[in-house]
Amino acid sequence: MLAVTPLASGRVADVYALGADRVIRRCRDGGDVRAEADLMAYLRAQGYPVPEVFRADGPDLEMTRLAGPTLAEALVTGVVDIRSGARILATLHDRLHALPTRASPDPTARVLHLDLHPENVLVTADGPVVVDWGNAGEGPPELDVAMTALIVAEVATDPASPYAALAGDLLTAFLAEAGPVRLLDGAVGLRARTGPLDARRLAQAAARVWTAHE
Repeated sequence: MLAVTPLASGRVADVYALGADRVIRRCRDGGDVRAEADLMAYLRAQGYPVPEVFRADGPDLEMTRLAGPTLAEALVTGVVDIRSGARILATLHDRLHALPTRASPDPTARVLHLDLHPENVLVTADGPVVVDWGNAGEGPPELDVAMTALIVAEVATDPASPYAALAGDLLTAFLAEAGPVRLLDGAVGLRARTGPLDARRLAQAAARVWTAHE
């Protein structure tokens, strides 16, 4: 039976328990999650750490229920230190971008998550697992890395966030692991279409990425 109270809620979806071993993620505005489910099945078959999908029906995605905090929670509580958290993010990018695409004819293109930040990584006993593939696409890996840096920088430049300093440290450590930032302008443009911030805040975040990179 589907629980009444969500286990977790994000910007566009809520996650509900479905027994002890499964959850349903339900998009609040409807939609069709089948493409996301197909991508997750492909990635899982390639050995990439994503939840197992059991059913995709309209806005509902039924998946394995994972035990463990988000990487964001683990960083805040000190379960994972900043350097290790940065290495987790960089390694998840490297592993994802080593896989072949399913559709693009461009031999340099790779699968991109485009929302790979600490709240979308669960730290489980079997290792980190990446969730929320609704924004995924295919293209240059540098765009994916730039998007992660930009999202972390959004927190680092938020004066109302109690985690701004931690996010700033994570950004610096992530860029040290991931290497030079490329395609940041592309990430800003994409984030402007899909993210919650206005142009002024995005410009602040982008400037913080460049500052952390220097």
